[in-house]
Amino acid sequence: MSDDKTLREALADRLAAGGHLRSPQWRQAVIDTPRHEFLRGGYFRRVDGSRPTGWEPVMPDDPAWLPGTYDDDSLVTQVAGTIAPADIQGRIFRTPTSSSTLPSLVVRMLEELHADDGMRVLEIGTGTGYSTALLCHGLGDDNVTSIEVDEGVSTRARNTLGAAGHHPRLIVGDGLGGDPDGGPYDRIVATCGVLDIPPAWLTQTRPGGQILATVCGWMYSSELTRLTVDDGVAHGRLLGGQISFMLARPHLPPPLGMVPDLDDGEEREAVIGADALDDWTTRFVAQIAAPRTQRIQIPGDGGETQHVFLDVDAGSWAAVHRHGDHWTVRQGGPDRLWNQIEDHLARWHKDGSPDLDRFRITVTPDEQTITWSN
Repeated sequence: MSDDKTLREALADRLAAGGHLRSPQWRQAVIDTPRHEFLRGGYFRRVDGSRPTGWEPVMPDDPAWLPGTYDDDSLVTQVAGTIAPADIQGRIFRTPTSSSTLPSLVVRMLEELHADDGMRVLEIGTGTGYSTALLCHGLGDDNVTSIEVDEGVSTRARNTLGAAGHHPRLIVGDGLGGDPDGGPYDRIVATCGVLDIPPAWLTQTRPGGQILATVCGWMYSSELTRLTVDDGVAHGRLLGGQISFMLARPHLPPPLGMVPDLDDGEEREAVIGADALDDWTTRFVAQIAAPRTQRIQIPGDGGETQHVFLDVDAGSWAAVHRHGDHWTVRQGGPDRLWNQIEDHLARWHKDGSPDLDRFRITVTPDEQTITWSN
């Protein structure tokens, strides 16, 4: 047995033991699909302890490369929108923009998709093509369409998929617009995070079909949701599990620019401290109130940290600061961001702080609403 076949079987065993891989259909897909072939261009390894985060390339001539491709890790394959591992030597300190998602999340998505034989699937975000190959293995090439915004990434995926014997329909374009020429689809699955489910996905999903996607905000708490579409409206719930994907590029936050003068604005004692948002679920609830708010932390001269929340487009901001055993907030701009966040968290706490798997989501062509049941 080849080394990579042994690694594939070991990966399938680990994913099954972890409860991620449950069905024979997808287990066989994992065993038969060589993940390392989709990473022949190398990947970036995080440099531990570096500030800002540094990345260094791991290429196929590195002994760590092959076993690393079968770790249950997301492997960064592109940084700064264009830079691949083969493009640099040493380290690079830029933001990742494409990756091969960790296998446990890939197979969880496949299991949660509930796709039966003969169903047509639109995948948003081809990436390396590994998840596309698993879909092809389970459903057949003719039933799989995948769209990727980056032409170079799509071309590499097409070549690797072809070498692996798969020839799905691949499109270069903005996945948020979907595939108007190919629908309706039985399933749409997104391998990127979105702020809001795009209206195009609703119209391209057949009545009774489903959308599986990760909803997020700019404070980076995100959750997987499965939606059923009927009469142009989608209803569903959050599935839980603290799922995280890179945001779709059109949904990335704007540059922060100049931080406002934090001595301006109105100050009051805060009801809730900024440290409450260190909790994933609490932060997700806060994002419902302020989905386009970014959070930065500014060290103070006295060792205290200023927690600054900015809605760049609206021009609103809040600076939350601990003073001994209490917190203060100073706010400016047209909206009072921290008031909105505190009010929403107060309603959630009043209802017993329900877990995210009790949250419901409704999407119409005009708006997205997330609520909870107590």
